[in-house]
Order: sequence, then structure tokens, then C-alpha cells
Amino acid sequence: MSLAGAALLAAVGIKSDTTAGPDVNKEIEYCAAQATKTLATIPDTGVLPRSIPTHAKYWKFVEYGDWTSGFWPGELWYLYEATGDQKFLAAADKYTMLLAPLSSNKASDHDLGFQVFNSFGNGYRLTKNPGYKEIVLRTADTLATLYNPKVGTIQSWPHNNYGGHNTIIDNMMNLELLFWASKNGGDKKLYDIAVKHAETTMENHFREDYSAYHVLVYDPETGRKIKGVTAQGFADGSMWARGQAWGIYGFTMVYRETKDPKFLEFANKIARIYLDRLPKDLIPYWDFNAPGIPDEPRDASAAAITASALLELSTLTEDKKLKKSTVKKLKRCLKNYLPGTRAIHLIMHSCYILQGINRQAAR
Repeated sequence: MSLAGAALLAAVGIKSDTTAGPDVNKEIEYCAAQATKTLATIPDTGVLPRSIPTHAKYWKFVEYGDWTSGFWPGELWYLYEATGDQKFLAAADKYTMLLAPLSSNKASDHDLGFQVFNSFGNGYRLTKNPGYKEIVLRTADTLATLYNPKVGTIQSWPHNNYGGHNTIIDNMMNLELLFWASKNGGDKKLYDIAVKHAETTMENHFREDYSAYHVLVYDPETGRKIKGVTAQGFADGSMWARGQAWGIYGFTMVYRETKDPKFLEFANKIARIYLDRLPKDLIPYWDFNAPGIPDEPRDASAAAITASALLELSTLTEDKKLKKSTVKKLKRCLKNYLPGTRAIHLIMHSCYILQGINRQAAR
């Protein structure tokens, strides 16, 4: 799955100074080989690879508006950074440019950070192409149109299907776009929006044990918290693995951007419950409360996202126990979930939707 691949590359490649495994160069070579095989399979019709469904051999392709569209160009930018190979530079630019309309379209959901910061954001970081920067800044303004100051969060899906202003835990990942824009020529209010969203999420989106709801619903006029529900986890009260991963990564990033210790403390707490509840092989079940454990599917994408987050958190935290257990666990986190050269994807057993009857898993 592209989502898992981008996180894997961030973990083993770009953050190699805090090595998650014994041979980072070998892992980067593996990722490059898999991406090269994928490049050869993509039709030249303006689509991007998203996932390989269970029992399938080939990628499912999506158009630029899909929430995962930024992950593939993001992988290519990471590969260019790690290898210097010009073919990855050319491919990264090609697939990044497919997403350009997102910067001028009306915001249809919160996923603009996933889509545009992974693609154009990494592109600008590595090339300083001013055209990339312009698109990132314009997209940040577009994302900010979903912010409701009465609630204090960005609405994730602009509809009322849940009975109010909805915000999902995934949205924490998109705040990085706003932080970056506010510091690189964008409106300074974008920083304030990102901080307020994080504060409101920290106050309302987690249970007493620091496990996350997937969706929080607020009264759009008063900002009152109405309820916590799930869209993709097992149940409203369960700990959906990828949602917890979004939170760990998100609050670690918010601390990096703000240096406010309350966010670091919170990142420690939500990481601790995730680590404490992992099975022996360190790959979570798709939901920690799924009823069929140990026969439930695993979610290696959640593991890859958390691995990337914990690599950074381990360099920031003063929690010695967390730091020690993080490094120890990351060294063997994903080694049994790589398909090897017999396939074209990066990580096996990454779940997309498993709630109810919509049970879909991506290889």
C-alpha cells in the first residue's frame, strides 16, 4: 500500500540517523527496486497507484482527487532524496503535477495535507522549485476554509451525516501543511489554526486511557462536543490502530513545530498505550479491540506510520523507558511484512476498511 510505503521510506531512509534496522541502505535498495517495478505498470492516463487488494497481483489505480494520491509522489521524492537517481526525480515531478488542480479547487475534505504536502511539499524541499511552493501555499489557504473557529477544528468531511461538525483523528497529519505555510510566506493565522486544532483534539478526541476515537462530532454553533464515533474502526469505543498511529505522528509533529511541552507529553501518553498493547511481532491488529483476535487481520500500514513517528519521538522525549523500548521494538518491527522481490509492493497486510461488512485489505 502506498501509505505504508511512504511511511516505511521515511522510517528507514530519510531518518537513517536514528536507524530502525541493521542495514538501512539495503532497505532503501529494496524500496527502490519495488518502486521501479511499479513505475513500469502505471498506465499513462493520469492515474496513481493506491493499493493491491488481497489475492490480486496488480495495483489499483486512482485519480488525483483520491485521499491517497499524494503518497505515491511522496515515495518517489523520498527515493530521489535517498538515491539521487534522476529517474525518481522525473517520475516524482510527473506524478506530483497531476495533483495541481487540488490547489485551486474548493476544499472537499481535509486530505489536502496528505495529498499536496507529500507531493509538492517534498518536491519544494528537495528542488526549491518556486512553482511547487506556490501550490503548497495556495493549498494551505484552501484547507483553512474548512476551519470552524466556534469549534476550534478543521472539518474533515463537509457534510452533516454525523449530526454536526465532524473531525477525524487523521486530520492531525494535515496540520503540518499549515505549520509549514505559516513559516514560509503564508498567512500567520495558519499557525494559530493548526495549534487550536491540536489543542481541541487533545482535549476531546481521546478517552481516559489515551486511546483515540476515529470521529469526533461537535455542535457547529456552540463548539460543544456531541459524541465520538467510528467510520473505520471496529466500534465507537474501540482503538483503531491506524487512528492511534495518526495521533502519535500528529502530536509528535505538533511538538516539533511549536516546542510546547504539553504536546510532547501527550504524544508520549498516546504512544505508550499503543506500544503496551502490541502483539509479540509488533504489528497491530487492525483494531486493538477487534473481536476475533488473534485471527483478525494485521495492519502493517499502522505499524509503518507509528515507526516513522516513534523514530522522531525517540529523539525528542525525555521518557527513558519510552525511548529505550521504542528503539528496541523498531529494529524488528516490519521485517516479516516485506513481500520481497516476488511482488511489486512494499509492505504486506495493510488494511484499508474493515468495519462492518466493508472488509477490504490491501497487500
